[in-house]
Amino acid sequence: MVVLFFVLLVGLEVKHYVADYFLQPAWMLGGKGDFRHPGGYVHAAVHVVLSGVVLLVAATPLPTLALLLAAEYVIHYALDFSKIHYSRGVHVDTNPRRFWALHGVDQLTHQLTYAVMIFVVLQAKQLL
Repeated sequence: MVVLFFVLLVGLEVKHYVADYFLQPAWMLGGKGDFRHPGGYVHAAVHVVLSGVVLLVAATPLPTLALLLAAEYVIHYALDFSKIHYSRGVHVDTNPRRFWALHGVDQLTHQLTYAVMIFVVLQAKQLL
């Protein structure tokens, strides 16, 4: 179980870094606060696809995998949409302390999502 925990933790952390910092062009960033723009939806889908790879490597039971991916899609989109709105007008060059605090809240909420995902997988594996 300890190895599984670390596979999930490291896998989801690396996945998050890649999806947020390498696979997020400007059109995705620009569309995250607008329900009519595909950017936020595609960004959440990128996260879900990469999470799917991590969860498959961890041999997550398929019903659990499907539930987690659907939940991650909705939650990730909602978190990003919310961040755009609660941080509107806050810029790193004019208010760096507030900018980084809000960025930290965003990243923390995503990390807590991964903690819950890991917990669910570990519980599902114990039931087998």
